[in-house]
Amino acid sequence: MGFINNHTFHIPVMGIGYTIDTPVRVAQYGISSAISLVDDMIMEKLREFYCSKFNKPFQAISDLLEDHRAQRITAYLNMIDSIVQEKFDALVNSFLEKGEELEKYMEMLPELSLIKQKFDRLVKTGSIRNVLHIWVKENLSPGSIDVNIMTKLDKENYLKGQKLPAEYNDAHAALRGFATSNLRSSIVLSAGMNPKLYSYMERFEDFYPGNDGQLKKTIILKVSDYRSAIIQGKFLAKKGLWVSEYRVESGLNCGGHAFATDGFLMGPILEKFRNDRDVLIRETHDIYVEALRNKGRWHPEEPLPVKFSAQGGVGTAEEHEFLLDYYRLDSVGWGSPFLLVPEATNVDDHTLNQLSEAGEEDLYLSNTSPLGIPFNTLRGNTKDAEKTERIRQGKPGSPCPKRYASLNKEYGERGTCTASRKYQMLKIKALQDQNPDEEAYRKEYDKIVEKSCICVGLGTASLLVNSLDTKLEGKGVSVCPGPNMAYFSRKVSLREMVGHIYGKNNIITVKKRPHMFLKEVKVYIDFLRNRLEETPRPYDEKQAGYFRDFRINLQDGIRYYKELFSGRGRKFNSIAAKVLKGLATLEKELTELPVPEKQAIRLSGKEVQVLSSKFKVCNFYVLLPSTPILIR
Repeated sequence: MGFINNHTFHIPVMGIGYTIDTPVRVAQYGISSAISLVDDMIMEKLREFYCSKFNKPFQAISDLLEDHRAQRITAYLNMIDSIVQEKFDALVNSFLEKGEELEKYMEMLPELSLIKQKFDRLVKTGSIRNVLHIWVKENLSPGSIDVNIMTKLDKENYLKGQKLPAEYNDAHAALRGFATSNLRSSIVLSAGMNPKLYSYMERFEDFYPGNDGQLKKTIILKVSDYRSAIIQGKFLAKKGLWVSEYRVESGLNCGGHAFATDGFLMGPILEKFRNDRDVLIRETHDIYVEALRNKGRWHPEEPLPVKFSAQGGVGTAEEHEFLLDYYRLDSVGWGSPFLLVPEATNVDDHTLNQLSEAGEEDLYLSNTSPLGIPFNTLRGNTKDAEKTERIRQGKPGSPCPKRYASLNKEYGERGTCTASRKYQMLKIKALQDQNPDEEAYRKEYDKIVEKSCICVGLGTASLLVNSLDTKLEGKGVSVCPGPNMAYFSRKVSLREMVGHIYGKNNIITVKKRPHMFLKEVKVYIDFLRNRLEETPRPYDEKQAGYFRDFRINLQDGIRYYKELFSGRGRKFNSIAAKVLKGLATLEKELTELPVPEKQAIRLSGKEVQVLSSKFKVCNFYVLLPSTPILIR
């Protein structure tokens, strides 16, 4: 099904199970959301559940089949598509019966929505109900049922002890499952470039434009900066694949895995997209047209549509509107706050209460992910409680029932997960064989057992909420909210949350919530401080250079925000002074961090040549005797 984006926000993927059936809950109201394609086992359980609930035939897909993963994903997505269409049709037809669903759809649209304004005018002019019904059918659409693939989760798979070809790898199979489904929607590619996976996309017809210039399936790239966008966009264009949306996510002020930039902040990054988007589109279009021509395919004279969106830490209508207006975005992602909306996401009651009560100190960037990537999490979540109890019993590590993160090949070609019992016991044994002193042993031991089985924990809530069997998974729940979660403190309805996004009401009761850009600066400073503390002294020159560049980039970002808030007073009248004061405080905090300075040496002579290893150029300076030179 096609869709027109009548809303200016989307619900991004959260964890594995939190948004796995969100389209069934919200798409009929025109709200777009994304499904994680990590766990086909949970999809199979939920497919059986929803087929029973909506009286649809169900036939299980055995994991003994060679291509069971792709087949399960296709079957699940087709079912979701069918249910959403049925619910949307019922919503449209409810107009004839004076039902509340259409009223709810219209009420949740932003006030500036042209669809809403046109509908209100038709109602006020007294158009007959049948005419209105036809207009509603022609102009309303459901939200997009998008899917998300974390490109690096591409574990190799085996059948009867034999390794299967690369097309059966986890991410490849997930891509195939989406590509062969009935959906007309987008695939979100996150976590960086996977060249093999991107090349595999060439095989599927739905990613190419028809003679009408329409794409049945579109590509969304989740990126951290402009450079990443243009590199990946051009790589895909060379394959004849068009990126229809670039989705910028804050490196640290976000939920889930945190892909920290080297101190580059979201505002300056979005400014780059704002200024150079036409260059990005034009350059990728030229490459794209040549690739399609070489494949003997229809090719467009003008670039196909491209959207730009952002997500990470947004929490007020004012922030939402500014991102849209100033950076010219098409949509803004609202993630973590929707964990407090049971109508939209799967969160069990215990975790929901924990999230409601969580303060800033309860939300932290951890090293618990077995992928070795910093991971935003909630202190005291029940999956970590399970992990702690296993450690106490002398049985660290998870049974690893699903193996989606079994990517480490230190102990075998087939790969193990660093959160698994097998890996951790082998690692601890190797540590003991080194016979380190007690302090060194404890430090390394804690690093080993810190890893948590999130590939199971991030999906379990979807089973608990729907009262489904968790014998395989257990009842422990991992949760991955961003720092912004601290400022939302109660369960809310879908209407309330959408109303908050559009400024119709306010659900934030915390008085000291910082602006999203201030919060971003703060989490980056904390990140740098932690890296300085964790890195053994003395720093080598590479480490010292990294820390210096990180601080310089943060300082540049703070200067950007100062200019932004000083120069757009009409947009920031109510908060400019407060934000500028906050930036001054953060700038002082950054300056006081023990970042190693460039070493100064004194040389005598009239002329000296300095070689810069970073830029590979030679600079010549005329010096007075005893002039200090700063060497990087």
